[in-house]
Amino acid sequence: MVNVFKSVDELKKSLEGVVSLEGDIVKIVDEKSLRESKIDDLIYTAVFSDDYDLKEEAKYLIREIANEFGAVASSINGLYIAMGRGGTKNFTTPAVNIRGMTYDVARRMFRVAIKNNIGAMIFEIAKSEIEYTYQRPSEYASCVLAAAVKEGYKGPVFIQGDHFQFSSKKYSENPEKELKAIKELTKEAIDAGFYNIDIDPSTLVDYSKESLKEQQYHNYINTGKMTDYIREIQPAGIDVSIGAEIGHIGGKNSTVEEFEAFMEGYLESISKRPGISKISVQTGTEHGGIPLPDGTVAKVKLDFEVLMAIGEVARKKYGLSGTVQHGASTLPEEFFDKFPQNNCSEIHLATGFQNIMFDLAPESFKEEVYKFVEENFKEEWKDEITREQFLYKSRKRGLGPFKYQWWTLENKEEILEALEKKFEFLFEKLNVFGTKEYTDKYIKLVKVPYIKGSTKDVKQKAEDIKLEAGAD
Repeated sequence: MVNVFKSVDELKKSLEGVVSLEGDIVKIVDEKSLRESKIDDLIYTAVFSDDYDLKEEAKYLIREIANEFGAVASSINGLYIAMGRGGTKNFTTPAVNIRGMTYDVARRMFRVAIKNNIGAMIFEIAKSEIEYTYQRPSEYASCVLAAAVKEGYKGPVFIQGDHFQFSSKKYSENPEKELKAIKELTKEAIDAGFYNIDIDPSTLVDYSKESLKEQQYHNYINTGKMTDYIREIQPAGIDVSIGAEIGHIGGKNSTVEEFEAFMEGYLESISKRPGISKISVQTGTEHGGIPLPDGTVAKVKLDFEVLMAIGEVARKKYGLSGTVQHGASTLPEEFFDKFPQNNCSEIHLATGFQNIMFDLAPESFKEEVYKFVEENFKEEWKDEITREQFLYKSRKRGLGPFKYQWWTLENKEEILEALEKKFEFLFEKLNVFGTKEYTDKYIKLVKVPYIKGSTKDVKQKAEDIKLEAGAD
């Protein structure tokens, strides 16, 4: 039975004999009891308590316990630099957006990693997902690190901010205000242990301009500003891995010439090194796939030549890890072993796993969620789309409001078994089995403590600011 603590005193008393708390020093005394039950109590308190100070204490202890245990929030930058210079085999790092049941789903990812000696995998959440899943960065990081402890995973844990995307509308109205908002979210994420950040001003590319460099101007200049900002605020001893994007997902396919125009401007604009470690490109996909009238997903034509050509230039000319593929989780299974063969260093996966959750959820619960979505997000239901298309696109809105119900579903184990099976299949296809040897070699573990109180004003900001970016 999982316990949500009612006070800090109760929490500390419960940990007596399990975790030693002496000032700022946290030591694991009884690992067996910690992993069997106490880590569950801590994460449920961090997520579901209504007491801010209690939640902060739980998050702090989870981070300190994880650091002590050896599951350390880390940057993948060192591995990606090695990949760029040919120091690894060909593989594509899976970056998984966990939208619901985060603690339990992360546990299944770690279970697959331990079984198959995987070091290269990323847990990520996009700017938009933070809003509709009700998961601020500190909560998400706590779920992932608690899951690592629960499963006995030791080594670097890569947590990533995905699509920290600029709104073209807000940017056109007030560029500095929009830049400030992205900086605030980035600082919140880094403070929480996100040492991998994907900056996305690709929405600001202006194809009406004559030259490619002019088209990419607002993209590269803001990526440069964010690079310098991240280098200023990152913890000592850590180079945050920074991703950039040249083609807005769902738009026209990217070209080598666009990439080189972007890099020319970007490298001129930054004053701090290192720069980006990877480049996201558009190959023909859309986030979440394209739903047909019956709610199924249309097959897409994916241009692997884009990944191959831009990835080759990225590695040979700029020393980057390669290209990044978004919107991939709903692609045909036979595609996935092609990504490592085509200079793709990272692939983002989300909606396919969400689909498994909804497909296997009890019908009565699912209809409750659908009713909520239909009543509260009518504006997203356009006249030209069917109910099935609307629900496929918008049912993600039911993840945050029903978070506790998702975490405690009666058939949760059935869903988790299906997800674990999918993780293992995809991770093998992406050739990341055995990559722990590379993370052991190239990633330095830097143990950074959680700063209690760093999210004091975040709750109000989340209520005041609607986050608009898209994700797979």
